[in-house]
Amino acid sequence: MKASLFQQHYNVIVIGAGAAGLFCSFQAAQRGSRVLLLEHNDRVGKKIGISGGGRCNFTNIHAAAENYLSENPNFCKPALARFSPWDFIALVEKHGIAYHEKKLGQQFCDGSSREIIEMLLHECHDAGVTIMTSCLVQEISKGEKFHLITSRGPFTADSLVIATGGSSFAKLGATDFGYRITKQFDITVTPLRPALVPLTFIPADRYFCSNLAGVSLPVRVTYRDVQFEEALLFTHRGVSGPAILQISSTWKPGEELVFDLLPDSTASLQLQQEGKSQALLPNILSHYLPRRFSEGWCERYHFSKSAHQCTHQEFSNFLQLLHQWPLRFADTEGYPKAEVTQGGISTSELSSKTMESRKIPGLYFIGEVVDVTGWLGGYNFQWAWASGHAAAEAI
Repeated sequence: MKASLFQQHYNVIVIGAGAAGLFCSFQAAQRGSRVLLLEHNDRVGKKIGISGGGRCNFTNIHAAAENYLSENPNFCKPALARFSPWDFIALVEKHGIAYHEKKLGQQFCDGSSREIIEMLLHECHDAGVTIMTSCLVQEISKGEKFHLITSRGPFTADSLVIATGGSSFAKLGATDFGYRITKQFDITVTPLRPALVPLTFIPADRYFCSNLAGVSLPVRVTYRDVQFEEALLFTHRGVSGPAILQISSTWKPGEELVFDLLPDSTASLQLQQEGKSQALLPNILSHYLPRRFSEGWCERYHFSKSAHQCTHQEFSNFLQLLHQWPLRFADTEGYPKAEVTQGGISTSELSSKTMESRKIPGLYFIGEVVDVTGWLGGYNFQWAWASGHAAAEAI
């Protein structure tokens, strides 16, 4: 009987076999802990598998505190300092995974995101981590140890790590499990909202913009004092693309975004020289922007004349609107289309050095479930690695 009970006890139990959970598990096991990793899905790393268009944007070499949103913008600094993007890149290189920098510091696999999943599984195997998939955690209690009742039996642990992610991508098995746990331990959760998510049009703009579905163009988008220069993509319901996903994390529903449709200063200067052209404004604009967009945009704002027929003021208005095009949006596409969940376990509840709960010794929260949300482009993966590493060092 004693031997059977011993087999059910672990130094560390990690709940959630996504990026943070997998990484923390083998890091803790390498330091001598007996680790059990529980995953309610039938396989690990589902969200890793679809990331980066299937090539996994696994980190960003520029990751720093200013690339993250949180009620405490300094909270992520210790973890990011102790485990850098270069540390993770070294692990990728150790496993012989070919990778490249796409742009703006973003690191992608040359092949498939499956290579990152296999790398993490290989490290877990070598470190002796026990992984159980299709395992539902039904109850958690805390006495001298943590007691878990699961669909695979009862387990106890000295330390418990919550790495269950956010509510985004429910089709991949995402749940609010991590936030529900906080209620029984009286741990504060900051307001939650979908982030890195497409936006939807207000009714007045729906017809015009839905005719542009599939059109993409480079823009500079501004919301209050926040600005990103990336691609914009029109959808049937609204707008998406990197520029929109980035700004969505700070934007508030119903408010206005301002677009510079010609962020390239060279193109802007060239267009200014077209004031005496005999060509129609939609045709002129199509030299710089996609024709379908140029024609629809000019029709909407009644820029249908040739350039030389415009008064000086009319041409100035044309140029000004191109650089300061205001659009108001109704809402986001919500959690089904969001890449991450913004908000989470309040940073005031955790040690920034260890990710351990200040109220419940031995209870740790890592990754997306914490109120630390990165920009698009590998930043959230780096937070997963860094926060998982911080907890593993402390356990």
